[in-house]
Amino acid sequence: MRIFLTGASGYIGSAVLDAFVHAGHQVTGLVRTPEKAAEVAARGGSPHEGDLHDAESYRHAAEGHDVFVHAGFDYARGADTDRAAIDALLAAARAGDARRPRLLIYTSGIWVLGAAPMPVAEDAPLNPVANVAFRPGHEQLVLSSAGSGLRTVVVRPGIVFGGARGIVGEFFRDAVHGLIRVVGPGDNRWPAVYHRDLADLYVKLAQHAEASGVFHATDESDERVNDIVAAIAAHAPKTPDIRRVPIKEAQAKMGPYALALALDQVVRSPRARALGWMPAVRSIAGNAARLFEEWRAAAHPRGQDAGRE
Repeated sequence: MRIFLTGASGYIGSAVLDAFVHAGHQVTGLVRTPEKAAEVAARGGSPHEGDLHDAESYRHAAEGHDVFVHAGFDYARGADTDRAAIDALLAAARAGDARRPRLLIYTSGIWVLGAAPMPVAEDAPLNPVANVAFRPGHEQLVLSSAGSGLRTVVVRPGIVFGGARGIVGEFFRDAVHGLIRVVGPGDNRWPAVYHRDLADLYVKLAQHAEASGVFHATDESDERVNDIVAAIAAHAPKTPDIRRVPIKEAQAKMGPYALALALDQVVRSPRARALGWMPAVRSIAGNAARLFEEWRAAAHPRGQDAGRE
C-alpha cells in the first residue's frame, strides 16, 4: 500500500512511519523542514516538504495514495489547521478512482471522553475538556465522509509513552533534573499506550478492509499518576522531589491543559482488540526501568550515560 502520513517526524507520526515501513508499505511523510525530511528519509520514508496549515503545499502530493493518516498537529494554530488538513486529505482521497479502496485515519484522543471513573468503550458519550473541544466535530466530519470507496477511521490514543517525547517523557526528564510536578493530588488514572504498540494499530486498521469507525488505543493498565511518578522517581540518578500542584494553580499557569492532565479515566479498547491488536508493553510503572533507558537513548543518542551519576 501507498501511505500518505502527516506529522511524519512527530511523536506519534514517527512511530507510525516506522510501523508501515517495517510492514513493507511505501510511506510519503509530510514534514516542514529539510532537517525533518532527512529524518524521514533515514527511516525509510519518502519526505514531502509542506506546511500542514497550507493545504495547497501537499494536497496534490497526497493524491494517488491508498491510505491517508493524519497524525500531525500544529499546536500554534490548533483547530483551524487540523480542519484544513482533514479537508485537504479528504479532497486528495476523493480525487482518486472511486472503484479503488481508500482509507483515511484521523488521530484524535481519549480526552474527548472527559471524566470516566468507570470503564468506557468506543460507544461512550463525549464530554471533551476545553483544550480538545474541537475534536468531536472533526471526528464526525471524518466518519460522515465515508462512502464511494473511502473508508474512514478515528483513533483515540491514550497517553502515549515511550522514547523521549510526550507527557511521560517529560516526567523522565524532570526526574533527572530533580523535580517532578504532578497536576492535582495524583490519584487520577491515565489510560496509556506505548508508542510502538499504537503504531501497530494503524497498520492493522489499514490491513483490515472492513475496519471503520472509532477505535480506542489503550493498554488498559489503569495506572494512577502517583504510581507512575513513584516508579519513575525510583529509577532516577537521585531521588527527585515530587510536587503536587493544586489544580487551580496549575490551571492559572497552563490553562485548560491542566484540567486534561487531572482527568480520571478508565478507558477500554474492545474494537481494537477485536482486530487482534494486543499491546506488547503494558504499564508505565511496571516498565519504568526499561523506559528510563529508552528515554536516555532517545534523548541523548550520542551520550547515553546522560542523566547518570
